[in-house]
Amino acid sequence: MGESLQKFEVTNKDIRKDKALKLAAWSLPPVLGLVPSAVFFVLMFIFGVTPPAAAMFLFLSIASLIGGTVLGLGASAGTLIYRSRWLTGMREKIAVDGIKASEVDWFKNELKGEEKRALKEIRSKNLLLADAYEETLASRLTATRIIKSTRHELLLAKRRKNKLKYLKSDKLEDFKSEIEKDIANLSKIRNEADEMRIESESRLHMIEAASRRGTELAGNELALKKLSARSEQLPLALEAAKMEDELRKEYVEELEKEFEEDEKELKMLED
Repeated sequence: MGESLQKFEVTNKDIRKDKALKLAAWSLPPVLGLVPSAVFFVLMFIFGVTPPAAAMFLFLSIASLIGGTVLGLGASAGTLIYRSRWLTGMREKIAVDGIKASEVDWFKNELKGEEKRALKEIRSKNLLLADAYEETLASRLTATRIIKSTRHELLLAKRRKNKLKYLKSDKLEDFKSEIEKDIANLSKIRNEADEMRIESESRLHMIEAASRRGTELAGNELALKKLSARSEQLPLALEAAKMEDELRKEYVEELEKEFEEDEKELKMLED
């Protein structure tokens, strides 16, 4: 349980790996296509003293250009797929304890088009406002991910609650009560996350307007700190709810096994 709630920090190694994968994806097609082709083309001038030899080197140069480019495109596609999956895993780890302003760049694909444009514009005008905008973006991203996650968790919890109707156990009512508490807890987290999302979006518009007017965000520091604190607390509360839900899920599976064993015994007795 302690490991699940442990904070995750992006390291320089992670940053270097991301840059290396991105560079490899873009450089593989030209490198694998042009380098062998250029080598054979140079060899044609060195060793192509006769027309047949020159033709052979020219053919090898063209063939290596085409073949290397095709191979490079395939390798590039594989690298992009791997990078996409790795980034998805990184985002999940980062989001566990709430997304911070310094981690917003890892979630660029989750930003809206107008948010990307506004962030770029504000960064070019006012670094202080840019910091505030990034902080609020982090809160908005955290809230959106929590809403999506709680929606999924609520669906699973309700399904497990419905499955209990077909089970027979002395502790069935107690377990139903526990699942209802989980549902209420998840609903509360979702509502708080939705409030944080609305508050964050309003704050984003306010910062963008302040940037266009060339004014400072006087008096908004406390509100930004509040958003930041909530973005850290809600993910931890969600993780705790998830773990409780997983424990109850295991208990439901045990009850189902017991129920299946009882049915088998009854069938054997009837036979």
